[in-house]
Amino acid sequence: MNALADADPETLRISIDTKATVNVGEYSRGGQSRGTKPVKALDHDMCSKEKLVPGGILEPITGRSFLFFGTSYKTSDFIVDGLHLWWEERKQELCGLKQLVINMDNGPECSGRRTQFLFRLTEFADMTGLCIRLIYYPPYHSKYNSIERYWAGLEKSWNGYLLDTVDTVVKRAGNFFWKGLRTVTRLLDAAYEKGIKVSGNEKLELEQRLQRSAILHWWDIAIHPKTVNL
Repeated sequence: MNALADADPETLRISIDTKATVNVGEYSRGGQSRGTKPVKALDHDMCSKEKLVPGGILEPITGRSFLFFGTSYKTSDFIVDGLHLWWEERKQELCGLKQLVINMDNGPECSGRRTQFLFRLTEFADMTGLCIRLIYYPPYHSKYNSIERYWAGLEKSWNGYLLDTVDTVVKRAGNFFWKGLRTVTRLLDAAYEKGIKVSGNEKLELEQRLQRSAILHWWDIAIHPKTVNL
């Protein structure tokens, strides 16, 4: 599917993932930085008051990267809201796109069983008119997801700095280059509630919108936009 997507001019493949929460403060992250003196930092991060949840979208072929930081919880709605921000940033350049292939691992917030995530993606498909194809990596194989290499590079670049304010985190991430391209960053300052799910008749209606692979039922899912009859 990845090879087919990359060869199709009307399809774009993106890689999505979230990372561990970043504690905002003068904490040591075990990195290195250039300077005449070592950076002074706290060696414990207990009782951190401010935290940021990083989410990322990478376009593997071009290397374009988009990061969105949340101030609340890592949820299905957080991930899809980040996807909406990315689309607003890129939609003019992608006006001829017909299909979006999304690579991701089978994490609890975005798995092929997470009804709220799938429901939000049906809304995204209807809004954009795009066919959405979810291609999951199997358990313990998330390291093959392209954005994992991007995360490793980002962490290496910012671990030597003090991420002591929200603004510093966002700006430091925005100064990171991947394949010669600067990262685009956005802040999602919204409250997200855990445990939201679709049930009952709404769940049955949702399943009718999903075209699941007969072989990889949970790991290969297509969502087609609703057609409008004029």
